[in-house]
Amino acid sequence: MDILVATGNPGKVREYDELLAGIPVTCISPADVGIDLKVSESGATYHENAVLKAETYARAGRSHGICLTLADDSGLEVDALDGRPGVHSARYGGPGLEDTDRWRLLLQELEGVPQEQRTARFRCVIALATPDGRVATVEGVCKGRITLHAAGTGGFGYDPVFYLPEQNCTMAQLPNGVKSSISHRAHAARAARPKIVQLINEMRGQNGRP
Repeated sequence: MDILVATGNPGKVREYDELLAGIPVTCISPADVGIDLKVSESGATYHENAVLKAETYARAGRSHGICLTLADDSGLEVDALDGRPGVHSARYGGPGLEDTDRWRLLLQELEGVPQEQRTARFRCVIALATPDGRVATVEGVCKGRITLHAAGTGGFGYDPVFYLPEQNCTMAQLPNGVKSSISHRAHAARAARPKIVQLINEMRGQNGRP
């Protein structure tokens, strides 16, 4: 069964195809079926944004024969900043900034905060939606802390300043294979797998298929 991943980023579609390997789905993008949508992430939480995107794309996918849609929303939560930037992580500091501008701003805000108080986490919420209105959500978390200085050239976003004590390096210093197994998105995808199988079985039952 095809599962529509509600994103314009082909790299994210490929990532989910890998994360969901072993269950009977093939991840496809909106562009693959001719869906051209932009959904304003106006929700106050990751959950609201993920559900909004999943439901909108699920309705659009109905006419293309898509039975299941996946959307996610994620962000970085820093305890010393009362959970900021959180749901606004991708827009932190305002429009027009690059990733490097955002993590530099983060380090400036945390200037003078000792390492033991720089605890943080990446959080990802995945929403699954069907055209008939069924919705399931799961979340994944990856804990760490914000470094004093950036390190590493891999990844994107805040990865160069997100330190993983168990790995003794930043997210940007991890090999891709390791990151894809411990990231917040990976944890959320593992939690989503049984939900996806359940929804597939329910839809097959409705359609009279074994």
